[in-house]
Amino acid sequence: MFRGNHPTRVDEKGRLKVPAEFKRVVDEKYSTKFYITSLDGKVAQVYPFEEWERIEQKLAGLSTFNPTKKKFLERVNYWGQEVEMDGQGRLLVPQLLRDAAQIKGEVAVLGNLTYLEVRNLELFRKQIEDEQFTPEDEKTLDELGI
Repeated sequence: MFRGNHPTRVDEKGRLKVPAEFKRVVDEKYSTKFYITSLDGKVAQVYPFEEWERIEQKLAGLSTFNPTKKKFLERVNYWGQEVEMDGQGRLLVPQLLRDAAQIKGEVAVLGNLTYLEVRNLELFRKQIEDEQFTPEDEKTLDELGI
């Protein structure tokens, strides 16, 4: 499982150095293939290819006319690319997504159980400060049994 925030850098060529804490999980559980995508162009989602294939298998079972499936696929295909981790533990973030999400320099790399999220560190910090965790959020978590 991927958990926590392990800030790192994206170099001038657009390569994300996978933090050591996450690389250990990758080395133990996954291959070096990844699918990097987004739903909104603001956050990069980095899926080990095995996890992405599980999503694709579920989608394949849905009707081709399902409007949410179509909308989801349009977005993840527009922003997405399959990438291979190099020998130094780096992933090339797709240029289109890099530009839209301002993924350069210092970035936050967040573990989301089965995938990673990559965000511009400064913009993410501002979002966290602006969007307070509310009593309604606590109630929702309680209703979910968390």
